[in-house]
Amino acid sequence: MKFSARICASTCFAVALSAFAASAISQPYPARPVKMLVGFSAGGGTDLTARIVAQKLSESIGQPVVVENRPGSGGMIATTAAAKAPSDGYTLLMAAAADTVQPAIRPSLPYDLERDFEPVSLVVTVPFALVTHPSVPARNVKELIALARSRPGVLNYGSSGIGSSAHLSNELFNSMAKIKITHVPYKGVSQGVTALAGGQIDMIFASFPASLPLFTAGKIRMLAVSTAKRTSVMPELPTVNESGLPGYERYGWYGVLAPAKVGKPIIELLNAGIVKAVTNTEVRDSFIKQGLEPVTNTPGEFSRFIHKEIAQTAQFIKAAGAKSF
Repeated sequence: MKFSARICASTCFAVALSAFAASAISQPYPARPVKMLVGFSAGGGTDLTARIVAQKLSESIGQPVVVENRPGSGGMIATTAAAKAPSDGYTLLMAAAADTVQPAIRPSLPYDLERDFEPVSLVVTVPFALVTHPSVPARNVKELIALARSRPGVLNYGSSGIGSSAHLSNELFNSMAKIKITHVPYKGVSQGVTALAGGQIDMIFASFPASLPLFTAGKIRMLAVSTAKRTSVMPELPTVNESGLPGYERYGWYGVLAPAKVGKPIIELLNAGIVKAVTNTEVRDSFIKQGLEPVTNTPGEFSRFIHKEIAQTAQFIKAAGAKSF
């Protein structure tokens, strides 16, 4: 009887342990805070976009979404960390257009953007403001080009790192205008804009979130916007295309990625939460006021978007001269 009782007790304990383990495994996602990595410094467009989305996404999924900045190497540091994170949905990446540049300029990347990530959704597209220090004797794009031609290699421009959107925007500007403005990379666009305000560089293509505060304070001058159409935030600001360099167009974007092999139910849950966040009136107004265009899509659509961006960026870099990067 005692032996049978011991067997029964052991069996009951094993059953209870299995039930507990099964319960823990089947615990609905998310059961703890979610981390969202950002590859650029605080205050820049990527960071602000991530923080706006994280706040509303937290409300949708019922757990905090914590933004963690890991700046450097044109966003590669954060992207590498996200690629190596567990495929459990608790680490996300606020990816930027710069991520689709890296494959073309760094042949030995420790990750593959298409293989090692599950796209969740695009969040915004990003027009850039062409801004200069007030001491630069150019009031418009035509005058800036003329100035650069008269002083080849003397003027310099900032960026958020080699291969970043700011870098490529100015390289395209150099190429199309047939001028030479020297590149000075920083760890983030906010650092570049701060350097501009301090007179350390002459110009930069910067996101509106990073440049508007200093523009409002009168510390920098805005000459044009990089997109094909004027932005609703500053409709009086002409495009580069219409004010001195016909055919010019560049823009950035931010979107959410998860590590590869995160289950479809989690991706769909996150996609629904992001769509809900971005289409929220308060969020949309916040983005638009900062010069960002809210745009969401399905994971499949975002995957095709990324594939196209990688291919087009590689073509652009090759045409511009990859050795200069």
